[in-house]
Amino acid sequence: MATVSYRDLTRLDEFAAVVALERSIWGPGYDEVVPTPILTVSINRGGILIGAFEGERMIGFVYSLAGIKHGKPTQWSHMLGVVPEYRGEGVGRRLKLMQRERALQMGLDLIEWTYDPMQAMNAHLNFQKLGVVVEEYEENIYGESTSPLHKGNPTDRFVAEWWIASDRVAQRIGGTDSRMDPEDAGTVAAANRIQPLGPWSEPTAVDTSLDACRIGVEIPMGFTDMLVHAPDVALAWRMTTRQIFTSYFSRGYRAYEFILDRAALRGTYLLTR
Repeated sequence: MATVSYRDLTRLDEFAAVVALERSIWGPGYDEVVPTPILTVSINRGGILIGAFEGERMIGFVYSLAGIKHGKPTQWSHMLGVVPEYRGEGVGRRLKLMQRERALQMGLDLIEWTYDPMQAMNAHLNFQKLGVVVEEYEENIYGESTSPLHKGNPTDRFVAEWWIASDRVAQRIGGTDSRMDPEDAGTVAAANRIQPLGPWSEPTAVDTSLDACRIGVEIPMGFTDMLVHAPDVALAWRMTTRQIFTSYFSRGYRAYEFILDRAALRGTYLLTR
């Protein structure tokens, strides 16, 4: 891969390039783009917009708006996009780290965003590489999406809390991961287990009555492909995991870790009180 450069975006032509990249990344027919006027206003009033470039070509961006939570200023990270050929190359992580730097310079300690809890690779980035925690589950928060990546499946989302000044975050961005000791893994109670059936793993019966210190929730990898090729299975997974997360979050649990098992094509969320 060529060398990638990064810079803050502040000009109208750069905002227009972001809009074009939104349409490219989220696919034909996507009409929920953040338009140039909104980018202009929000960046002029405390938002953050950073672009990633291969030469003069924009290949990715991260965008957040100024927000307020419990009376304190925050950043709400609305979009992170990277073109397909640069995914897995660390571009998204670098954009998030630069976003963190800008927020710390503003004197902030929290950045939040939503992401689909069924997207295993996003979960891996958010928990393992960035150090987020999650205690909010929003059902169909954006309504039915016009993006071909999500159409026909409720837009259920986790609200990721990124406490950017914490020791946990500093350790994760410094390369400290959370791989469990095998003996330690045995202490996690399982709310569900993946049952491989044919080309797609289907959800099994769940247990929302557990009262353990730590609860494991398994999801399959490849949810985006599942949305396209097996939408009924994808919907079953959506409703099954919705039941699990809403039940445990309502009882004071939160997601604090995600363990990715590439060989088994699955990942496991760890919940704790």
